[in-house]
Amino acid sequence: MDARKSSSLISHISSEHQAPLNTWTDEETGDEGTGGETFQEDDPALLAEEDLFGEVDASIWEGSNGDLAVGVGNSGKKSYAETARMFKLRQNLDQLDSFHRQKEHNVLKAREELRICRQNIAELEGQRTAVEVEIDQQQKDADNSASVFRLRAQHRRLCQELQAEEDLEAHVTKTLREHELELLQVEVELGRFSLLREEVQEEEQAYQTLQAQRGAARLQMEDAAVLGMQRKTQRLKAKKEAMLKEEEDRCRRSKEQSQASRKKAAVFLKETIKSLHQKEVEEKQRSHDLVQKRMQAVLSLKSNIAATQERLRAQQRRAVAEAQRQEQEERQLKEALEAQGSNSTKHMYQQKKLQEFQRKKEEFEEKQKSNRMDIVAKLLLEEESLERKKRHQALMFLPPSVNKDKMRQTRSRKKILQSLDPQPAKTKEKTIRQESALSSSSSSSDQEDLRESVDLEEQSPRESLAQPEFTGLWDQTHQVDTERSTTFQSRAARQDMTLLPVGKPTAPPKKVTHGKEFKGPPFISKPEVVAFKNFEVGQTYRRKIILTNISYIINYCKLLGISQDLMDFITISFKPPGPMSPGMACEMQATFQPMINKDLEGEVQFMSAAGPFSVPIRCKIKKCDLAVDSCLIDFGAHVVGQNISRYITLNNRGALGTNFALVPVAYLNPAETQNLTQSPAQVQAQISSQAFSCSTQLPNDSSSSVSVCDGQGSTASRADGDHNSKRESGKPSVKSEQKQSEAGVAEAGLGGVPSEREGAHSLEASREEASSDTSDITIPEGREGHVGPFESVKLEIVFKPTIPGKAKLDFNFKFSELSCAPIPVEVRGMAVSVPVWVTQPSIDLKICMFDRLYQDTIVVQSRASTALRLTFEVCPALRNHMEILPKTGYIQAGASFNAQLKFIPRRSLSEDAKRFFDSQTSVLEVPLALNVADQVRPVPFTVHAVVTSSDLQFDQTEVDFGHCSIYESVKTSVRLTNLSLLPQEFGFLEIPKFIEVQPNEGFGTLLPLETLEIDLIFSAKKAEEYSFQLTCKSGIHRDFPILCRAVGVHPLLELSHSLVHFGATAIGDNSTAVLHVVNSHTSRNEFSHAVPRVGGGPVAPVGPRLFSFALPENSEIILTPTAGRVLPGQRCLVQVTFRPRLGEHEVREEAVRLLCRSEELRLQDMERHRGVEAEGGKRSEQEGPVTRPQGKQALKEKNSKVSISPKNDSPFQPPNPADIQPGSVEYAAGKASLVHSFSQRYSRYIIPCFVSEGDSPQGEPHTGPAYSPLNTLYLELLCPAVRPPLVVTLCNDQTTIDFKQVAVGQKVVKQITIQNISHESLDLSSSVLDLSGPFSLLNALRRLGPGGTHILVLAFTPALGKKYREVMEILTHRMTMELRLCGEGIVPVITCSHQESLINFGYVLEKESATYSFKLQNTSSLDVRFSVLLDSQALRRSDSLPALISPSPEGNTQPTVGTQNFSGLSVFSVTPIEGSIAPGNSRDITVTFLPDHESLHYSDRLRVQLINKHTVCAIELRGAARAHTMYLCGGDPLTVPIDALLPVPSSGNSELKADSESPPLPVLLTLRGGCKKGAMIPAVRELEVGCIRTLQPVAKKNVDFSWDSLPTLQQKGFSVEPSKGTVDAGNRRTITATWTPPSGLQPNEVVQVCVPLILRGDDTEVYNVTLLALASGAKD
Repeated sequence: MDARKSSSLISHISSEHQAPLNTWTDEETGDEGTGGETFQEDDPALLAEEDLFGEVDASIWEGSNGDLAVGVGNSGKKSYAETARMFKLRQNLDQLDSFHRQKEHNVLKAREELRICRQNIAELEGQRTAVEVEIDQQQKDADNSASVFRLRAQHRRLCQELQAEEDLEAHVTKTLREHELELLQVEVELGRFSLLREEVQEEEQAYQTLQAQRGAARLQMEDAAVLGMQRKTQRLKAKKEAMLKEEEDRCRRSKEQSQASRKKAAVFLKETIKSLHQKEVEEKQRSHDLVQKRMQAVLSLKSNIAATQERLRAQQRRAVAEAQRQEQEERQLKEALEAQGSNSTKHMYQQKKLQEFQRKKEEFEEKQKSNRMDIVAKLLLEEESLERKKRHQALMFLPPSVNKDKMRQTRSRKKILQSLDPQPAKTKEKTIRQESALSSSSSSSDQEDLRESVDLEEQSPRESLAQPEFTGLWDQTHQVDTERSTTFQSRAARQDMTLLPVGKPTAPPKKVTHGKEFKGPPFISKPEVVAFKNFEVGQTYRRKIILTNISYIINYCKLLGISQDLMDFITISFKPPGPMSPGMACEMQATFQPMINKDLEGEVQFMSAAGPFSVPIRCKIKKCDLAVDSCLIDFGAHVVGQNISRYITLNNRGALGTNFALVPVAYLNPAETQNLTQSPAQVQAQISSQAFSCSTQLPNDSSSSVSVCDGQGSTASRADGDHNSKRESGKPSVKSEQKQSEAGVAEAGLGGVPSEREGAHSLEASREEASSDTSDITIPEGREGHVGPFESVKLEIVFKPTIPGKAKLDFNFKFSELSCAPIPVEVRGMAVSVPVWVTQPSIDLKICMFDRLYQDTIVVQSRASTALRLTFEVCPALRNHMEILPKTGYIQAGASFNAQLKFIPRRSLSEDAKRFFDSQTSVLEVPLALNVADQVRPVPFTVHAVVTSSDLQFDQTEVDFGHCSIYESVKTSVRLTNLSLLPQEFGFLEIPKFIEVQPNEGFGTLLPLETLEIDLIFSAKKAEEYSFQLTCKSGIHRDFPILCRAVGVHPLLELSHSLVHFGATAIGDNSTAVLHVVNSHTSRNEFSHAVPRVGGGPVAPVGPRLFSFALPENSEIILTPTAGRVLPGQRCLVQVTFRPRLGEHEVREEAVRLLCRSEELRLQDMERHRGVEAEGGKRSEQEGPVTRPQGKQALKEKNSKVSISPKNDSPFQPPNPADIQPGSVEYAAGKASLVHSFSQRYSRYIIPCFVSEGDSPQGEPHTGPAYSPLNTLYLELLCPAVRPPLVVTLCNDQTTIDFKQVAVGQKVVKQITIQNISHESLDLSSSVLDLSGPFSLLNALRRLGPGGTHILVLAFTPALGKKYREVMEILTHRMTMELRLCGEGIVPVITCSHQESLINFGYVLEKESATYSFKLQNTSSLDVRFSVLLDSQALRRSDSLPALISPSPEGNTQPTVGTQNFSGLSVFSVTPIEGSIAPGNSRDITVTFLPDHESLHYSDRLRVQLINKHTVCAIELRGAARAHTMYLCGGDPLTVPIDALLPVPSSGNSELKADSESPPLPVLLTLRGGCKKGAMIPAVRELEVGCIRTLQPVAKKNVDFSWDSLPTLQQKGFSVEPSKGTVDAGNRRTITATWTPPSGLQPNEVVQVCVPLILRGDDTEVYNVTLLALASGAKD
């Protein structure tokens, strides 16, 4: 590759050198692309280097163009082409040198690789030789074959590596030779170009000399310029001195004028000071009068204090007299008791103790009550914070109050009250008057308004407190149809609404919340339109939709249904969320399963409390959505002979591809030409009219695919957005109409194309015709093609003007897809011959603000062949506002020139440029001119701008908030207006902490000429006079101040909460809130803490304060306490409880009405039966036609209303409502009826809290403390009462469940039924009961529909013997129902007659049984259930096996569960396994032992448990089974105490075996002897021989035993007693073995003797008894 590059490069340079000098042309030397073409190579790296050299060349030429031109003018020896040739040769020579250095580097690199390769070969040969020598040595040693194999493998690996290195050496050697050859070739070429190099060096030296001369000439020019600049500076300095002198004169004249004006102002100042002094004197007089009044108040206070002291002394004297009287009474009582013989001291002591106990009890109750209040306060703290947030949000949504137009506000309130509350006119006027009074008292601090509102509340307390601020939906009365048929029809219609598509529902009434009318849909969906685009049949698509409540009320959402066109394809998954607060959202999922390939449209319809709304759904198939980025291509003005190209992009936004062809309009038929010459709107209208003539109705569908483009070439994205908006705004149409309209649109758009084949044929014909186009605007190759789904195709359009004038050519995009209409494209161009022109003759600066800098670029184009001088002229009137830099410049031949336009409109623009600026429209139009050298006519251009102000204006510059308590806020509204024609951002910065600016925290954007009302909320932090300034800063950093004043008031007492908003409380429920009355005034030191005062007035005295709440009569509010005395630094807790209830009088009247109604119905039934009987008698007597006059009468009776009072002729007399007692059945029925019919009730209470200025007077008990209206506090309570959604349907609405006495551990279940009496479904949940408590809820709570009932299953399982009480809450979103659970646990007492922990059944023959019985005694007062458990049964129930060998924790080797029967049945059985024992009775328990095979290790454990899992007793069961009647027990264990799990297989010839063939059974006896005080102590062990009693016939009933080889035993010191004997059935006999250590026996020496013991019964068994003895030094 490198050789080919060098050869081609050298050949090109040589050919270039051999060419004559006069062959260089401008095209070869004029642009930087020539170098790239001359040295073009196939190697990309070389191409990159050439591009770099080309860029360097271009920069050199660009910087030296002027120099070369100057050089030509001075000497004329060298031309521009010769200089360019010199630079080109130097570049080529440098490139050749670089190529030579590269080849040298390649050669050196190859030589280094060859050296390394040969070095590796030498090392590998040495390693191979060493391995061969080692192999020879190892082969001599015949035993080391493994090493030989390893060395041979290493030798093979070395040979392979050596072969690879040799191959690499050959390759590197070949590469080195090639590099050396290429280097030599390059060196030869360098030698050939040595003469050319010398020539270039000489030319470079000459060029450097020329550059030095040119530098000297430039230096001289610069010196001349500096000299001219110095002269100019001197002239400016002189001019400046003259200006300074003129300025001094002007200052002197202004100083004289100011002195004269000051003398005039002094006169007016004296008059102003005189008036101020007069005002000060008047103020001092008023303050003096105020001090006199205060002194009188102090004197009266002093007299009151003296009277109070006198009254206190009188009280003390009365207290002393009372104490003396009590002592006298006690003394008389004591004497009377002593006279009666009683112990007077004891009696008095008991009385004192009783009084002390009562006092402590009251203190304890008060303490418990305060603790409960604290807990409730903590629990309600979070609720209060939530309520505060809601109030803040409500304040945010409130419209700004307009104080100037109160009549309009009253009129709007009347309209709201008329729409919400149909009350009489008088009542409405009173309500409006009260509301206005309340609002004025809360928003203003004027004392007279406050007194008027207080007087109004005192005059009509019931009306003002019973009426809410605005009525709710529950206060509206609805008329009910008397005919049942209409009711049934409406219900049926409502049920059908959920199944059929719902049309446009009736408009709901206007919703007004907080004085603001809500318009629009109550919910918005995200996305707004659920679109399934480009779907395929058979696929499944899912979309998630979020519904957000944007109304101002708590709303609900119910799914009604979907459109009929979508019912077969769309599935909606939606779970009603229940009540939703404003801003809350819920989710819905739409599943689309298309079955047909067709566009579908419809909507999902919902119903809410604010009215119906719908979510549109649109399903679109795959279509071609074709559009171009611009329908108009304007090449602009270009010089004749240029070649300009533009690109047009065809975008397919659809999911279906199509073929296209770009055809000129001249080759289309006349009908298509007519469509294309029309405007896009006319084309669309014509297509729509044609489609309408073919079908009955044209749907507003987006599938027509006609791209609408404006005349200025709007972008494709904008057209697409408009097209999508039109598509979304369309309504769904019928499917048949869609098909017809689509067919009509296709025919209209393609000129009535009958089929796809003909469309393709016309495409091909148009392509052939368009290929012969020869105009100035041409289309290169690529006029047709294919555009795929969601793809775009770029097509090039070339404009090559030949003659001056306009060029125009219209094209048309035609498509093979029949549904795609042709898209017209217009191409325009202008061929001009003007040498210099401005590309943008009209410069539009849009909208500008005063004193702001705006810049733009003026682009000047030149088509001249020489450089021209340009001069920009600005009219003198605008030279202070507009400037063009540079003012003078040169534009090169065929280049462009950019000038900077700077525009700073001053405030004096309207005066300076009256001819160009219109003050009314603020439009500035400035004509400018561009003067070109040697051109008589200047080039005109115009600058347009709209100049506007940047001011923001307040409607008032000062705001006075008046007096404001530190616990209240005062709101004032100001109006901010934007005087500019541009939107401006604004913000209030550095706002004090005591002021709040709303909306949006004081930030926002004002539209042009918009006025925004801003709320200023002042909250005083302390009692002082406030004077501050708020600064509104605009987006361009301009400040607009507004002054504010206020007076802060610190009251004597304070409320922790002034507004309590209770939740919706059901009838019978209660809501509690806790607040405090605080007296924080403990010191008059105003420097340590805030003190009560009015503004900067005097500090109130420290002392106790009295408060009193004035509760309205017959209210549902309970305040505890209603009055009190608060000491300084303390606070008084006040509990507010809202208990909505039904009045007893109402309940009694309802009970009487129900009784009268039932009696009336009974009488009607009796009359109906009598009429039926009489009619039946008449029918039997008459034979005429049957008539039914009684049916109409019955219908009339049925439709007639039931009267409350019975008929006059009825003997029933209604009872007196006062005779109905609470707790009776009638009272409960009346209460239930009222509860079921109760709708809603909203109450608002404003409770004043009067605060005294001081403590109560002591001397005058009948004189109350003095209360000041300024210190009155107000507590506002919002109390909504609703119908309880849940009621208990049993026990007359009793919510207490008593389980009574239950045994500990026993479970008692009770059921209670609750009913949902509301009109909506309720999600029930319960509070968590005590996990360690006895009460539990056994069934889950489910969703309860309207009118549905649910049974709660409650269980009581006491764990201890005591009384239990607990409250369970049934929680819903509207109510909390409390169920009180109570019960008593009784501990059962069961005793077992078997006191031991073991039952041993002994030895039993296999397949025989043994039994044992014991008793269980119940000594408690309740029935007790028990169960008997065996450990073996528990192991069988579990999947694990027992530990067979591991000992028990007690150290006993016998396991709990031992050997079991092979049959799978338990070896131990118990009867009964469970049962119940009555109080004072007993129960027998029988245990049976029944083994089925021989084993000595049968064991199990029996446990008696009660129902509470308490274990009464645990007894271990043991037993052994033998195949024969004799057995031997005792000795040391030799095996594990558990047999194998599988039975031992028995041989089939066991009957043929003799007795002697059975092996003897081993028995081990270990005896330990000792020595004590020199005497040997014998060791003794025992064995027992037994005989099992059986009822089966056996050969021998008793057992004989005998020992063999007794002398052997005696020799070793052993003796047995007895040596033989007989054992009867059912008995045992003990054998004693004694070992006496013989003399001479060594300590710790083992003595061993083996002796056989033979037992003879029904069979003979031989035991091999091993006696093992050991003597130790001491007794163990």
